[in-house]
Amino acid sequence: MRRLGHDLEDVRHVVLTHLDLDHAGGLVDFPHATVHVYAEELRALRSPRDDAERTRYRAVQFAHDPRWSSYADVGEKWFGFDAVRGLKGLPPEILLVPLAGHTRGHAGVAIDTGAGWQLHAGDAYFFRGELDPSRPHCPPGLALFENRAQTVAELRVENQRRLRELARDTDVTVFSAHDAVELRRLTATAQGN
Repeated sequence: MRRLGHDLEDVRHVVLTHLDLDHAGGLVDFPHATVHVYAEELRALRSPRDDAERTRYRAVQFAHDPRWSSYADVGEKWFGFDAVRGLKGLPPEILLVPLAGHTRGHAGVAIDTGAGWQLHAGDAYFFRGELDPSRPHCPPGLALFENRAQTVAELRVENQRRLRELARDTDVTVFSAHDAVELRRLTATAQGN
């Protein structure tokens, strides 16, 4: 960030898809930022229901007592998704989209770039082939991990179906947190390549 001319203190808002260790690990670097999440995700962190939830969140990552801004699952419709929320203190072009399944309060982050909508789907899926409208697929090892890491299987599967429809039927660019090919495509597009 410093190479780009910014200080860590310049970051005033962090919008997370969920609070798993690989997504929330850097929060301590932004102690003055407001952290935006769905209320259900914050409840899962604070009051885990089972061993799986107790082990997926790392207390040390939140020991600095982040400034939370949490949201109920109510809101407006967005491309067929219910309960989409605008975020306090952020422009209306940034939205939280409920995508529960991987975790109880998992969300997508939608941004209207001016040139079109992008949806960061976090861990709602792990591999670009899962959004293939005619033949959804995922490498077996990754599918096993995805199934073991999910909190609510039915919601994860349903939200993947809805993401496939969104990617197929609209101009929304959908991407996940862990697919390197998607990241390269987005980076190339952003750089005009």
